[in-house]
Amino acid sequence: MSPYAVEAVSNGNGSASSNLEEHILAVLPFPEATEFFDKIRQRYPKSKITYYQPHATDVKSVEQYWKKDVEVPSELYKEATILLTLKTLPKPEQAPNLKLVHFFSAGIDHVVHEPLFTSSSVTMTTSSGIHTPQIAEHIFLTLLSLTHHMPQLISWQRARQWGSHAASGGYFGTIHDLASKTLGILGYGAIGRHAGRVGKALGMKVLAFTASPKDTPQSRRDDGYIVPGTGDVDGSIPDAWYSGLDPVSRRNFLAQGIDVLIVSVPLTPDTRHLLGKEELEILSKPRPGTGKGAYIVNIARGPIIDQDALIFALKNGLAGAALDVTDPEPLPSHSELWDLPNVVITPHVSGVGSEYKERCLEVFELNLERMDKGEKWVNEVSRTKGY
Repeated sequence: MSPYAVEAVSNGNGSASSNLEEHILAVLPFPEATEFFDKIRQRYPKSKITYYQPHATDVKSVEQYWKKDVEVPSELYKEATILLTLKTLPKPEQAPNLKLVHFFSAGIDHVVHEPLFTSSSVTMTTSSGIHTPQIAEHIFLTLLSLTHHMPQLISWQRARQWGSHAASGGYFGTIHDLASKTLGILGYGAIGRHAGRVGKALGMKVLAFTASPKDTPQSRRDDGYIVPGTGDVDGSIPDAWYSGLDPVSRRNFLAQGIDVLIVSVPLTPDTRHLLGKEELEILSKPRPGTGKGAYIVNIARGPIIDQDALIFALKNGLAGAALDVTDPEPLPSHSELWDLPNVVITPHVSGVGSEYKERCLEVFELNLERMDKGEKWVNEVSRTKGY
């Protein structure tokens, strides 16, 4: 076993409230959150926790961890009943006792071809909802940097130039605020809900789009993990709801005069190139008041948009795009996207924040409580849907 593996069984000291008896294996690329796991050991004294951090000489950062396969000692998988991981998974035969996998990520498109996903019935849960504040802030940071020409303002500052705001050929006459504009949210999940909340606070009309119909108050509720003070738990924010992954339904939604489109759907076979030439042509039509097409903000996955069609649209009508994700990643240096003046590119960092790990653990703790009580999981993965 690696020197970075930490194994402990609670001695039962302190208050214990559960007879839950599990072997929790955490395979994660950062040091153990000892305070959290000590609390779990105290609360579930009959359970064992093994924390396995890949050796520092092999994986020096989370970024490198994503790029490398991690070898986990077979004896750890053999005993584990619960696995915490970002991406590292055993083969089904390596973990015969496994009941639950909790991912320290919101999306799972990186594991849908793994045998444990395709050839087992092990329950899987995600950390969806943990980074809604960061991502919503990033959405409007990059959107407003486009609508308020922040690159131009920064260039003036660096040149020590007090720029012109004359209406003719200057800054003032090209700024349009977001009040009364229409915000379309393609994927009204945890991220989309909080983005809708922020958009509504800015005076925007909010349109929600989901894969399946949300025709009742109960169907519009969010039963996942919610950071306090965020989101739209009862689904009351949208001014209108749309649904359906078929082209007709999708294009009908996009034709509702959308000024800003947020892309926040998971990447699945159904959503790959969900926005292609025809969809981008709809969004490129001039909007009343601005004379420009829509802005697109993609914080989901790059392949959801046909990138060649996007580049064409950005040069032929679209007002602009804020892209935290591209296809492929990293974006090659020769891509035209780098040089387009109406594009802001960030390197897939919208969900990064100091609260990330803590909130992932909160979701896991919530699911331990539900496991103990025999209640429904939070953020359970649907293998049929792929998320």
